Amino acid sequence: MQHAGFQQDIYNLVHQIPHGKVTTYGQIAYMLGRPKNSRLVGQAMRLTPSDASIPSHRVVNSQGRLVPGWSAQYDLLKAEGIPFTPNGNVRLKNCFWQG
Repeated sequence: MQHAGFQQDIYNLVHQIPHGKVTTYGQIAYMLGRPKNSRLVGQAMRLTPSDASIPSHRVVNSQGRLVPGWSAQYDLLKAEGIPFTPNGNVRLKNCFWQG
């Protein structure tokens, strides 16, 4: 990722998301003063080192959809008490973290 400083800022912010809360790629970009860079946030989440202990499972898209193909994300969030809609999206109104 060419924006290494921004990537580290993303990881530092994701570390702050409390247990039982989620936020969105766009919210992270907004909180870091780069509201148009939600895709870079998504890219950083995809590149998260597996040994980094970053709770990247707590980041979802703006509709509460989970990462396609990452079934463990649902299990991790469910274990934290995150509520879901019948179609499998996170109920953002109940657990959205804005920092």
